[in-house]
Parts: sequence; structure tokens; C-alpha cells
Amino acid sequence: MEAVVNALKHIATYLLVCGLVVILQPLRGLAQQNSDASRTSSQQAPAQRDGQHDFDFEIGTWKTHISRLVRPLTGSTTWIEFEGTSVVRKIWNGRANLVELEVDGPTGHIEGLSLRLYNPQSHQWSLNFANSSSGTLSQPTIGEFK
Repeated sequence: MEAVVNALKHIATYLLVCGLVVILQPLRGLAQQNSDASRTSSQQAPAQRDGQHDFDFEIGTWKTHISRLVRPLTGSTTWIEFEGTSVVRKIWNGRANLVELEVDGPTGHIEGLSLRLYNPQSHQWSLNFANSSSGTLSQPTIGEFK
């Protein structure tokens, strides 16, 4: 008789566990759906940062020191030092700025101009440079801060 009672207890426990599994199964699917939704939203590309003000720190008039390697890419270690002034002005409400550079060194006087243009669609800057001796803008360097 005791064996029958123990068998009935085991059967009752088994049925209870099976019942709980059947009842809780839909909740497992719901939790899985929610985790899939959160994974999808977290996989969306982050919004690109607006770099329009990346160069605002440089606005103003500055004493400038430039070190230039005499013969770059040749293994040379001889540097020339230049001292002067740079004036940086904000243009187009910060979407561009203009840098005027005047420096003097042992090889003479350099006047340079740098035009930085911000593209709000690509979130990138176009950096252009010219010196007074050539009077032409260089090929732009295009990029962004990350």
C-alpha cells in the first residue's frame, strides 16, 4: 500500500510539472519576442554626430609655432622653426571657417590660408590650403572626427 501511495505522489508531481510547463510555455515565446525586438532596435545604426562645431575651439587670434621637416620622407631629422600669428574666423554660422596664417623663419616669410568646409549631409569636413606664393588651393583633405 505504501508503494502505491509513493507512486501516486510521483505521478502527481510529474503531472504538476508537466502542467506548469504547458502553462508557462506561451510566456517563454513572449519573452523571446521581446528580446528579438530589443536586439533589432539596438542593431540600428547610431545617429551620426553633428561635427559642425569641431573647430570652434580654434576661433580667434593665436600666436603660432610651426616645426617643418626640411626633407620629409628621406630620413632627414633637420627641422626648421617658424613663429607668427594665425587668425581663425567662423563663417556660415560655424559650417565653415577661414584660417589666415603668417609666420617667419630662417627660410623666410610664409602666408597661408586654410578654408574648412563642413558638409551636413556626410558629416565631414573638407580642408583646403593655399599659400600666397602659389595662389591656388590644394586638393582637399576630407574626413571626420570619430
